[in-house]
Parts: sequence; structure tokens; C-alpha cells
Amino acid sequence: MILRRESSPLGRATSGFLLIAFVCLIFADIAISTGDPWHEFGLLLTGIVTPDFYQTDSLALAIAYTLAFALLGVAFANVIGFGLALIFHYRIVRVGCAFIRAIHELFWALIFLQMFGLSPLTGVLAITIPYAGIIAKVYAEILEEADQRPLSALPVGAGRASTFLFVRLPDAWAHFRTYSMYRLECGLRSSAVLGFIGLPTLGFHLETAFKEGLYSEVSALLILFYLIIATMRVWMKKPLLPVYLIGAAAILPWGVAFSWAHIGRFLTEDIIPYPIRAGGDNMMASLGDWVSMLMVDQIWPGTIATVQLTMIALVATGFLTMAFFPLISPLLLGRVARTGGHVFLVVVRSTPEYILAFVLLNLWGPSMLPAIVALSLHNAAIIGHLIGRFTETLQLRLDAVRGVNRYFYEVVPRIYRPMLALLFYRWEIIMRETAILGILGIATLGFYVDSAFADLRFDRALFLILITAMLNICVDAISRTIRNRLRLQTTLEER
Repeated sequence: MILRRESSPLGRATSGFLLIAFVCLIFADIAISTGDPWHEFGLLLTGIVTPDFYQTDSLALAIAYTLAFALLGVAFANVIGFGLALIFHYRIVRVGCAFIRAIHELFWALIFLQMFGLSPLTGVLAITIPYAGIIAKVYAEILEEADQRPLSALPVGAGRASTFLFVRLPDAWAHFRTYSMYRLECGLRSSAVLGFIGLPTLGFHLETAFKEGLYSEVSALLILFYLIIATMRVWMKKPLLPVYLIGAAAILPWGVAFSWAHIGRFLTEDIIPYPIRAGGDNMMASLGDWVSMLMVDQIWPGTIATVQLTMIALVATGFLTMAFFPLISPLLLGRVARTGGHVFLVVVRSTPEYILAFVLLNLWGPSMLPAIVALSLHNAAIIGHLIGRFTETLQLRLDAVRGVNRYFYEVVPRIYRPMLALLFYRWEIIMRETAILGILGIATLGFYVDSAFADLRFDRALFLILITAMLNICVDAISRTIRNRLRLQTTLEER
């Protein structure tokens, strides 16, 4: 009689996600459709090793605008998010924050672009609103998980304000500061990407240079962007923050005019579904037909493509993470090799998925392949960096095996659960990015959103954005459920 060992919940979850991703991959469009991709790739490599820092007009101003949008957007988001974190226990606050963070910054930018045009307000609000929802959630979790022991030493009759300011806040402040620095790094990436919708950040010059085949200029712009992020802890000092914020507010071109009448029309007419605006005796029937048409022609195919791409990218991120974390692990590589690994991971995780997908799309043509590679590389670099740092805390026996056996039998079993926790934590983030990559021509929900904006069908665009938000909220809820059932947890530093 042969006894079969029953699989663990962790093993069943892994197998299930692998199977789903495999089925999605079978039906995915991953063809390379460009005539000679390797020739173009060779030109790109030549440009990368020969950067031209003098080709771009107003390069310093583009960098200044990128920093300004990020600094102001993240600063306002921190203030608003901190306030929301204090009342995060109210259901309406939690639901509201979940909704605003479920909509990508580029979608917010497209909305505000219709109201404020290419004014600084569009860029600042596009970063502030979703980041406020994210920060509120994280800060509330930090306060909830803070050490409660100091509360037992409080004198009788201590007020709530005193308790918060002198007991709870000091313990959480270091975590707030660390996370706000990480959020600023994210803000810099978002600010650069806002250039693809016309705002004067680095992304605007990147798109122009790439479409014109000026790869040396592309290389110079990316190098400067990497240097800004890599040196952030050097130039981002607390005493200088007020100077930076005042300078950011002063340098942005606030003179760009916008019409309040146009804003009023957008909010009260343009975003209202057409059947409701048209009225008539059969308004409800017309509204039903309108929703049904969108569901069949856009929502259903867009949702399938979004979920399909997300699941493939999620599993591919897991595989790449297994390859990336050894690059900086002291248990597996020496000091010199780890230095190169750190540089590689910093470059990959600092490159926004949107920019990487844009580059690959121009090299390989419109398919899911550029999006899969971009999402997987970026997220695997982030998780691989965190897991590599986690291995620094692991202690192996003196007689532990070495080489490949150490990787498979000593290290991987210890990092697998933390890696899955981070992977599931970023599932909703991958979904948000998948939707927005539709603006590049990939047939996810973002493709139909961008098409609706281009056709000035703002009611359709807003309805589709609401669908993407609900989809992201559902994925976030499923992710939390899986993490709880598998007892997977992330530390504060890993959020």
C-alpha cells in the first residue's frame, strides 16, 4: 500500500495560482510583431552606453518639475493621509480610502486634465488623492501595531490628545518617516510618468526622444532619473524640507488658466451617463441598454484581459523574485557580486512599469508580452530586494551545505512564506498597473478608458474607471483573505 502525503494549504495555493497563470498564458497574445526587433534593440543598447546629456531642451527644468510634482503631491498626501489614519476605524473612511487608492494616478490625471488642463493642479492632485488613501491605510496599521506597553504607564485621567502625542505618536514616528521616504520614491516615479499625458516632467521628454529614435537622449534622461532616486537619502534632509516645498510651489507654472464654467459643466453634465442627460420616457430602458452595450463591448473583454495579464505577471514576478533575491544575499554571494546585484535591482525597481512597458512596446510591438515583462521585472526587483535583505537576518549552521544545494534546501524554504506574503500584498498593485498599461494600446480596461477620453465620452470613461476601482478592491479583498488563511504577514518595512 502506497501512502500519499497530503499537500499543505501553501502548496495548494501555489499550485492553484500556477495553474491559473498557465491557462491565462495559453490564451495570451505574446507575439513579437515588429519587423526587426533585434536591430532596434541594438540601437537602443548603443544609445544606453552613449548617453547625450546636452540633447534635451530645458532638461534642468524638466527635472525640477518632476521633483516639484512629487514633493508637493506626497507632502499633501502625508498631511491628509495622517488625518484620515486617525479616523480610519470608521467604515466610511476605510471604504473611501480603498476607493481612491484603487484608481491609478494616471486615471486621476486624465480626469483632472479635463477640468484643469495641463496646469500644475492636475499633476499635484493626481498624486495627492490616491497616495492619501494609501498612506491613511498604512499609517493606521502602523498605529494599530505599535507597542501598547507604554500605555500601561499612563497616569489616571490622561487625555486622549496627550496620550496620542506623547505615547503613541513617538513610537510610530520612525515608521512614518521611513514610509514617507518610500512614498516619495514612488511619487517621483509617478511624477515622471505624468509626462506621458503632457505634463512637463521627464516622461514627456522620454516619450518624445524615444519616438524620434534618440536613444542616447533616452539614456541620459533615465540615468538622471536613477541618480535622483539613488541619492534621495542624501539630498532629502528634514531641515531642507520647507525649502524644497516652497521652491516646488514657486517653480511650477501656476499661470496656466482654466475655466470654472468648463469645470462645472464637466462635473454636472459631461460625466453623467448619456441616457440620463437625454431624459425621455424610456430613460431607464435606455440606461440599461447603455450599460449592457458597455458591458459586452468593453467591460467584459477589458476585464478578462486585465485579469489575464495580472495573473501571468503575478506568477512571473514570483519566478523572477526567486532569481533576483540571491543577487544581494550574503548567504549566497560575495561582497563584490552583491554590489553589482544591488545596482541592478535599484535600476530595475526605479524604472516605472509604464516607462519600461513603453520601451518594450516600441521594440516588440503591441501585445501582452511588453506588459508582462515590465510588470514582472519591476515588482520582482522590489520583492527581491526585500527578500535579499531578509536573508541577512537568517542564521545557518556552520556545516550547512553550499552552492546550489544551499539555495534550494537551506534558503528557499526559509524565504518562501515571506516572499508569498509580499507577492500577494502587491497583487492589487499589479492589477492597478495592468489596467493603466492599456493606455499604451494593450487591450486592458485602461485601453477603453483612454479611448473614451480621446472620443470625449467622459461618461463612459468615468464608468469604466469605476469598474477598474471595483475590480482592484475585489482583488485586494481576495488577497487579504488568502494571506489571513495562509497566515502570511509582512513587516512594516515591507509595505
